[in-house]
Amino acid sequence: MLPLVYGLVDGKTSNDKKTKVTSEDKGETLTEVLNHAFNSKHFVLLVCGFFICGFHVNFIVSHLPAFISDMSLPGNVATTALALVGFANIFGVAIAGRLGDKYSKSDVLVVLYSLRAIVFTIYILTPITASSTMIFTFTLGLLWLGTVPLTSGLVATFFGPKYMSMLYGIVFFGHQLGGFFSSWLGGRIYDFTGNYDIMWWFSVFLGVFAALLHYPIKDKAIILFGSR
Repeated sequence: MLPLVYGLVDGKTSNDKKTKVTSEDKGETLTEVLNHAFNSKHFVLLVCGFFICGFHVNFIVSHLPAFISDMSLPGNVATTALALVGFANIFGVAIAGRLGDKYSKSDVLVVLYSLRAIVFTIYILTPITASSTMIFTFTLGLLWLGTVPLTSGLVATFFGPKYMSMLYGIVFFGHQLGGFFSSWLGGRIYDFTGNYDIMWWFSVFLGVFAALLHYPIKDKAIILFGSR
């Protein structure tokens, strides 16, 4: 990517332009911005909610193939199921983005996480077959990463575009931590119990919990030290 980035550099930028940009780029320091973000309950709730999103996603990616194998289903069911998740996700992200433009992003996130809990519950309470697995993964794919445009959109709404990349990076780090813990915890629980029952029900609980976390979040700007 380095040659591509180099092509974006304007070598003809004058000192006057550089001075003008510097003079206009006044505001909060990095420490002030981070302190303000972590003192905002809306931001903290968003980080916790995205942790759960990562937990759900990586549990399915890491352990669904083994679960399908335990159910004595053909090996191609696992590969097809994961492919369906990716295929449905194309539509799910687009739909979530459009809904986030029309309705409150936090409200849409409440619905998405609630639907995840319902989808998990239906899947584990019904007989596990190839057909039910395909239906489950396609439906889950519609809810898969639709959380991303909504969550990143909320960060931009809270703090504006200036610090959006840094602050969303923190939120996404929470997502990756959730992914790590679900991958690790799923394996540990399987080693102790010989099945994934606890992980399935824990995922249901987390879906409901994530919906409750996003319910009090409001789609409104958070003023940074009177600068906006």
